[in-house]
Amino acid sequence: MQNSTESESIYSNLETMGTAELISNINTEDQTVPLAVSKALPQLEKLVDAVYEKLNNGGRLFYMGAGTSGRLGILDASECPPTFGVPHGLVIGLIAGGDQAIRKAVEFAEDDTEQGWKELDEHHITAKDFVVGIAASGSTPYVLGALQKANTENIETGCIVCNANSSIAKISKFPVEVVVGPEFVTGSTRMKSGTAQKLVLNMLTTAVMIKLGRVKGNKMVDMTPTNNKLIERGVRMIMEQLKVDEEQANELLKKHGSVRKAIDFFIV
Repeated sequence: MQNSTESESIYSNLETMGTAELISNINTEDQTVPLAVSKALPQLEKLVDAVYEKLNNGGRLFYMGAGTSGRLGILDASECPPTFGVPHGLVIGLIAGGDQAIRKAVEFAEDDTEQGWKELDEHHITAKDFVVGIAASGSTPYVLGALQKANTENIETGCIVCNANSSIAKISKFPVEVVVGPEFVTGSTRMKSGTAQKLVLNMLTTAVMIKLGRVKGNKMVDMTPTNNKLIERGVRMIMEQLKVDEEQANELLKKHGSVRKAIDFFIV
């Protein structure tokens, strides 16, 4: 397997570069990421449709990852409920080493091939659900073991990896391979690989939630108004949709708890 994420950086003597040169070169590399993502869009389309089918039929989406990849999965999962008003258990992010690994790396946790499936089993995963492995290298044992076991249990699998022809992609029914090439700092996959994974995760859940009807027009009508910024956004949406003043919109949002419910109640 060609492991491009571990390939030597095309830049050298980084410690001799000034600040302007450092950030300019990093920015140059970052600009290649969306182009790499665009090449994987046909794969991502298949993954989106497959995940949508599962969630639309009462299933859940699980993310599995280690290190940066695991943290990105947890981030994406945690943002779905407030953004789209879905239950917290609909999209679940699991990371090698458990919740403590979100803030501090847990040594050798990603090397356990059995732990990932144990954690999925604790969530009583079934064939109604979907598992997406996130791994820049495409070979993380924690992810690989979980996907292998999921396959034997007739649970559909996908992945987001940053190497071509990786072991994880080969066993995933719906692989997404975003080959970003060598990192600016050799092997530092928190950089281009992490950016690529974040872009793909954004598209995956946003597209799925739109297909599930969680967006109206281009508005997050099911968002949870849990702070002043979101309350103000909700009020503006209600004012725009119903042509009412701010005070009335605010009262409707307080009474019904969501933009969609307020709009539906008013129209009915």
